[in-house]
Amino acid sequence: RGRAGVDLATTTALTLVDSQVTCIPANMHGPLGHNLSALLLGTSSITKRGLFVLPGIIDADFTGCIQILVWTPNPPVYLPEGTKIGQLVPFHAAVPTATNRCREKEGFQSTSQLNIDLVMAINKAKPVEKVTFTTPEQEECTLNMLIDTSADVTIIS
Repeated sequence: RGRAGVDLATTTALTLVDSQVTCIPANMHGPLGHNLSALLLGTSSITKRGLFVLPGIIDADFTGCIQILVWTPNPPVYLPEGTKIGQLVPFHAAVPTATNRCREKEGFQSTSQLNIDLVMAINKAKPVEKVTFTTPEQEECTLNMLIDTSADVTIIS
């Protein structure tokens, strides 16, 4: 019996002034001990107030300050120091590791390169983008293409 998670609180008072994702330092540092990893979730009470904690994973070998990613659709939102906004739900990872790499204080994509290939605003209009291709004969071809935002591959014939 007992609680499923450990509460995380803000370390300073802050005001979220826009709807951008914000990284907030928590009152806890890694490693968590006992070779535990944890799922970072928001508390139900903070979600009810209109602040959304983006879920994340804290690996067992992480050694830095735990950061909480938050977002609000209705700024401004004031958070006093010590506000409990997140919780860690610990678990033992069962995934075999390919390498013995220690992440230390790195976080947020520290295990691989961040790769963003195409970024575009999606609105009610059809997502059309001007795309330039180079053929094997080194000729350029520019087309206005409808972008399928749920496709993993685009085929051009």
